[in-house]
Amino acid sequence: MVYPQTFFLRLKPFRFSITMTHTAVANPLLQGRDLPAFDKIQPTDVEPAVTTLVQELEAQLTELEKSVQPTWEGLVEPLTALEEKLSWTWGTVSHLMGVKNSPELRHGFEQVQPLVVGFISRLGQSRPLYEAFVALRDSAEWGNLEPAQQRIVESNIREAELGGVGLTGEKRDRFNAIQLELAELATKFSNNVLDASQAFELKLTTKEEIAGLPPSLLALAAQTAQQKGEDNATPEEGPWLITLDYPSYLPFMKYSQREDLREKVYRAFIRRAADGQWDNHPLIERILALRLEKAQLLGFETYAELSLSRKMAPNVAAVEKLLEELRVPSYKAAEQEFADLQKFAGVEELHHWDTAYWSERQREQEFDFDAEALRPYFPLPQVLEGLFALAKRLFGVTIQASEEEVPVWHPDVQFFRVLDESGTAIASFYLDAYSRPAEKRGGAWMADCLNRGQELINGQKSLRLPVAYLICNQTPPVGDQPSLMTFYEVTTLFHEFGHGLQHLLTTVNYSGAAGINNVEWDAVELPSQFMENWCYDPTTLFSLAKHYQTGETLPQAEYEKILATRNFMTGSAMLRQINFSLLDLELHHRYRPDGPETIEQIGDRLAKITTILPPLPENAFLCSFGHIFAGGYAAGYYSYKWAEVLSADAFAAFEEVGLDNEAAVQTTGKRFRETVLALGGSLAPAVVFEKFRGRQPQTAPLLRHNGLLPSAT
Repeated sequence: MVYPQTFFLRLKPFRFSITMTHTAVANPLLQGRDLPAFDKIQPTDVEPAVTTLVQELEAQLTELEKSVQPTWEGLVEPLTALEEKLSWTWGTVSHLMGVKNSPELRHGFEQVQPLVVGFISRLGQSRPLYEAFVALRDSAEWGNLEPAQQRIVESNIREAELGGVGLTGEKRDRFNAIQLELAELATKFSNNVLDASQAFELKLTTKEEIAGLPPSLLALAAQTAQQKGEDNATPEEGPWLITLDYPSYLPFMKYSQREDLREKVYRAFIRRAADGQWDNHPLIERILALRLEKAQLLGFETYAELSLSRKMAPNVAAVEKLLEELRVPSYKAAEQEFADLQKFAGVEELHHWDTAYWSERQREQEFDFDAEALRPYFPLPQVLEGLFALAKRLFGVTIQASEEEVPVWHPDVQFFRVLDESGTAIASFYLDAYSRPAEKRGGAWMADCLNRGQELINGQKSLRLPVAYLICNQTPPVGDQPSLMTFYEVTTLFHEFGHGLQHLLTTVNYSGAAGINNVEWDAVELPSQFMENWCYDPTTLFSLAKHYQTGETLPQAEYEKILATRNFMTGSAMLRQINFSLLDLELHHRYRPDGPETIEQIGDRLAKITTILPPLPENAFLCSFGHIFAGGYAAGYYSYKWAEVLSADAFAAFEEVGLDNEAAVQTTGKRFRETVLALGGSLAPAVVFEKFRGRQPQTAPLLRHNGLLPSAT
């Protein structure tokens, strides 16, 4: 699953009110609170809004530095208020960059990004504010603060130190220049991937070229062709357009009987943003060099050490130890899986563009399982109904479509309210479910729109309720047919909803530690990966798997097949993630621009212990690896596996009481809500986990869930 490939500068959550000029108020991006007016925001609003806002915030920061007091009310509250206004505006712009990208929006974003980065650098390096935080920590008031407040103060001290507050003169100037360039490079990297992906399309015109393709893909490919000017395109007669967007790319690789066409599409996919005007190679080199320089300016040997200073894992050695514990059984399993696949395919040599195709044929034959045939049982409305029923079953909340009209950025976007046991609204979220390759970046993610916290309105403190963005890129509706999801798309939705639950069900009233805020990055995937497990729970699955035409529930035999295939090729899947994780660590811990190994050589070295089928020489996967070059996962991709240990162990708590023991499941769900979901970043993740589980996490449940435990013993 993909968690936010955040290509914009991430800020702490905040929100407050500023008195604007009459002209400024007319700009919807200066609204500053409540839900954004997406129906009014235009790309041309970005530059004047952000320019005006930064100017006013600069003045307010100067005043705060003069008057700051080392108390919660005299420091944290006014600083939070100042930060929140920037977060509201810049967060809205950055959100639109992900879901409604356009040349005009990019232009506005790129014009003002230096202003935002510059202001954040000044804010993070404010000596008066830093010294006030340190004084607050050392004051008599410290013992009277709640744990959440103490965590926020400690986090601000750490972030200031990592933000260069201790640097002076040329070192500070250089640090700030690096920060600005890194932000610009991340944006360019993400745009290059989007543009390069859009530039490729494979037009199919004959029955021979579409041999093996399922009706759902033909319908999508014909719809894509219509959108590209082929007005007469139909699912039956074509023409059909295949793109590198996941809902198109993945089914094509799994079902196309034309090996030559699979090779063409695969080679295009692994070369995304690797050539010509969108070449990310020089950006990667520059990003790694700048990150290393930044880390060393702050007193770290490597960027990985800097990254881990913010995380749950204590050091690089601890991460590598965990990955090695998972790699050994995964490699053994993957070796056997590949041998079995080659034997099944009956070919002398399996190529990269063959593995997805033959794996799908092997799964169909060995388990009598056809993933495409199950799509009619997973229409999005029914899947949502089952998902929301699970949320009520486990956590006691009711989720309803909003009865009032809420401005959205696309007609397909839905808006939902979350109600507690008494029927009181406690949170809301947007759902943008469908792929739109022309304007929306790939993957799936959750991001915050509004954070839970106190805000000052007309001189009175009021509790602001959280609002989330849930973004997926699943197969869109075709004609009169609703979005019919693959089981993979169902688990993706559950994953992002898990992130959303932590944001939405928090009970922390200080925005700096509410929801996912202040949660160490390698623990933030716990709720999302935890929720995926429920897709295999029969009570849950049968509640959401109903045929969109007949209403028939998924047959028991098909459910048994889903269970049987759960661990199909699981060794290969885990090994792939370990490969990404180790490559990320090597690039940020041991690679040097003038060192003995090139980036490609490092990749080849790691491939020997983390891949069964070595990558092609021309493979340029890193050029589209947005997680680490345009998002928040640099030297942190291992977080998926680190958090998966936590999530598997958390789900094991439900297994231990019995998934069919409704009373025990609800009791355990209540405890999960009151700890993992409610406490957010108010306590360290290890403390939160122990409050839920009663002990520290163990790796055995993860290996067991993946069918790898016997290989590990």
